[in-house]
Amino acid sequence: MGQGVPARIDRAALERIIRRAAELQTAEREIGETLTQDELMSLGREVGIPVRYLQQALLEEHSPLGTPSPPGIMDRVAGPGQVTAQRVVPVEAELAEQNLVRWMERNELFCIQRQQRGRVTWEPLSGFQAAIRRSAAALGAGKRPFMLSRAATVSATFLPLESGYTHVTLVADARKVRTEYVASGSALAGAGAASTAAMIALGALVPVALAPLPVAAGIGYIVMRRYGPAVARIQLGLERALDSLESGAGKLLPGPNDRSGLMGLLTDELRKALKS
Repeated sequence: MGQGVPARIDRAALERIIRRAAELQTAEREIGETLTQDELMSLGREVGIPVRYLQQALLEEHSPLGTPSPPGIMDRVAGPGQVTAQRVVPVEAELAEQNLVRWMERNELFCIQRQQRGRVTWEPLSGFQAAIRRSAAALGAGKRPFMLSRAATVSATFLPLESGYTHVTLVADARKVRTEYVASGSALAGAGAASTAAMIALGALVPVALAPLPVAAGIGYIVMRRYGPAVARIQLGLERALDSLESGAGKLLPGPNDRSGLMGLLTDELRKALKS
C-alpha cells in the first residue's frame, strides 16, 4: 500500500472510492446519453456488479418518492418536523412488514398503534414495561441503543414492486420535540427582551439596557439549533431499521420473547442482562 493511504478506510471514503473506481471503469467504453435496461445490465456484468444489485438500484431509482412539501418557517429556523427514510429492499411486502414489526418490538420502545395492510403506525411504549426495558438497557442488557425514543409516532408504508422487491417508507413525527426546543430557545430570548424592558423602565442607559438582548437571543438560538442532532439520531434510527430489512436476506427475523406478562418480561430482560 502506498504512502499516505490509511490502514483502515471509513464508510464515507469507501463509498467515494467505489464510486470513483466505477466511473474510471465505465469510462473505458463508449456510453451514449441514455441506456436501455438490457444495456445497463450488460454494462453491470462487464464492471463486475451482480445483476440483483443493479435491479434493486434500478427499482429504487424509479420508485415513487413523493413530492416534498415546501419548508415552512419552523422548518427553516429549527429543522424538519418529520423525518423520512425510504428504500427498495429485496423482500416481499408481507415479509418486510412482519420483519419491521418484529424489529421495532425488539430494538425500539414502540408498540403498534394501528396496522392495516401495507401500513403500520407505532406509538411510544409506556408504563412499567417501558421502564423495565430502559433499566435493562442502562444496565447493559440491550446491545443496541434506542434511537427513535424522541419521536411521537413512527409510520411505515410498504409498496410491492416486481416479485421479490418492496419499496418501504418510514416517517417519524418529531414535531413535539421540535416544539420543546423552539419553546426553550424562545423563552431564553424572551427573558433577555424582558430584562432589557425592565432596565429601560428603571432608567438605565439604553446601551446598558440593550446588552442582555443579543446575549439572550444568541443563547436561545443555540438551544434551538440543538434540535439538529435529535433529528440526526432519529434519521439514523430509521436507516438502521431499513438496514435490518435489507440484510435479512428474505428470512423472518426473530421476534420478541413469546412469554407474556410481567414475569415473562422480567425473566427475558434478566436473561439478556446475564448474557451481556
